[in-house]
Amino acid sequence: MVLAIVGLLLAGFLPTLNSQIEQQKTTETRKKLEEIQQALIGFAATNGRLPCPATSSSHGQESPIGGGNCTNFNDGFVPASTLGIDSTNEQRLLLDAWSNPIRYAVSSWSKSNPSVSHVYTSNNGMATVGISALRPNLFVCSTATSIGADVCASGQYLTPDTNGGVPIVIYSTGKNTPAGGTGLDEAANPNPNSSDSNRTFVSHTPTPNSVTNGEFDDIVVWVSNNLLINRMVAAGKLP
Repeated sequence: MVLAIVGLLLAGFLPTLNSQIEQQKTTETRKKLEEIQQALIGFAATNGRLPCPATSSSHGQESPIGGGNCTNFNDGFVPASTLGIDSTNEQRLLLDAWSNPIRYAVSSWSKSNPSVSHVYTSNNGMATVGISALRPNLFVCSTATSIGADVCASGQYLTPDTNGGVPIVIYSTGKNTPAGGTGLDEAANPNPNSSDSNRTFVSHTPTPNSVTNGEFDDIVVWVSNNLLINRMVAAGKLP
């Protein structure tokens, strides 16, 4: 009888404990993403450019080292070694609370002048084209329904619309990474195309297995163009 009572108590307690653990991991990951945001802005304020994403084989260094034409603009990882952040696996990739590598995308060109490529990641690239021409090309949508490679559905932009997006998107693929990502919204993250042709991401509150777009537990943050520019101007890296 005593064992039965203890079993019932544990059965009621474990779901609550698991929920608390997952909430703690979510909070921990959000804090880490915010720290990465600040590290990237600090790097730009010091170096006059943003770092390229790391690849799975670059040992936490941006690829290529020194920036410029990045190996993976849209589907790379946080360059922890380049930023001076302690990495957490053998490949020197920064991990979220579920031990998944944290993703990082950076604008490959300025939308108002696409012919001038990789201005955000090249030495003096942003200063050369000038503040008025800096309109980055990454977009975050609230849904993947009717999403395009470089456009959100009408009314679904979380970042500035097609007249100018954001320079930085950072995200965790969440707890369900090993088995998830098959829903429409999660399939948009991580971006499967390293070229310029796919520059849209999806972010919204976590949802269970929705009939429409499937389960979603990605955690997505970004840095606005205005914030980046203001910090770089204050640091004397933009005129």
